Amino acid sequence: MEVIARVQERLEAARFSVDLLVTRHHEHGLHLLDGQPLDSYAGVVAMGGDGTNYHVLNAVLNNYRGPRPPSLGIIPVGRGNSFARDLNLFSIDDGINALIGARTRPVDVCTFSQAGRDLYFVNVMGFGFVTDVACTAARFSRTGDFSYIIGVLHRVLGLKTYELILDLDGEHITGPNCFVEFCNSRYTGGDMLMAPDARIDDGLFDVVVAGPVSRLSLIATLPKLFKGRHGENRAVRFYQGRKARVQTQPLKDLLPDGEIFGKTPTAIGILPRSVDYFYGACS
Repeated sequence: MEVIARVQERLEAARFSVDLLVTRHHEHGLHLLDGQPLDSYAGVVAMGGDGTNYHVLNAVLNNYRGPRPPSLGIIPVGRGNSFARDLNLFSIDDGINALIGARTRPVDVCTFSQAGRDLYFVNVMGFGFVTDVACTAARFSRTGDFSYIIGVLHRVLGLKTYELILDLDGEHITGPNCFVEFCNSRYTGGDMLMAPDARIDDGLFDVVVAGPVSRLSLIATLPKLFKGRHGENRAVRFYQGRKARVQTQPLKDLLPDGEIFGKTPTAIGILPRSVDYFYGACS
C-alpha cells in the first residue's frame, strides 16, 4: 500500500484526478472495468507486472466501444515487467514520469482465440516447455523465485516433445516440437531476450520455434536466452508473421503475457498500432 500511496501522491501533486481500482483475486482485473465510463478517462494504468497489464489490456478492449481506447500505462512493480522494458519503463518513477509527461506511442496488439472469442496480449504468448515450466512453478509459488528453478528442473528431467501443426501466413511448420513463442515485444520472464528483432509497432509478431532438443542441449541453451543467443542452437528458428493457426497433440496450455490462460488449438492475429501506451524518456 505504500507504493500505491506514493504513486497517488505524485500524480495528484501533478494535478491528476485519480480513481483507484484494486483487484481482489486472480483474474479480477479482467472484469474490474465492467461498467466503467472509459471514455471519461485520459488513461488506464496497470500497477503491477506483465500479468496485471494483460488483465487491464483485456478489460479495456472488451469494454470500450469507441474508435480508440484511452491510453494505457504501466507502473512496473511486478516480478517480470518484460513489456515495460520496450517502453523504457524500468522503475516506479519511470512509470509515473511517463504519465506526467503525457508521452504516448502507438503499439501493436496481438489476438488469440479461445472458445469462439478473441483475447489480447502485447508481450509474448507461448506453449510447450516454457509454459509447462510456468505451470509447475505455479504449484510451488510459496517458494518464491525458487519455484521457477523447480519448474525448470522438473520439466527438463521429464522433457517430452509434442506434435506441432503451425500455419504461419500460409507456410506450414509441422513435426515434433519443444516450444513456440509468439512475440510482440523482445523480452520474456523479466530480462530473457526471446525475440531480439521484435518491434512493438511494426505490424508483425516474431515467432520462435524450438524443435526437438536433448536435455543437455536445452540446459546449455537456456542461459543464452538472456543475451538473445539461443538462435545458436540449430533446433531454434525465427519467423515473422501476421496470422497463424496452431494445433498440437496433445493439447498444450497457453501462456499469454505470463498468465496461464487457455489451450491449443488457437488462432493468432495482430492489430497494428491499435492502442497507445505511455512510455519513458530514452536515457
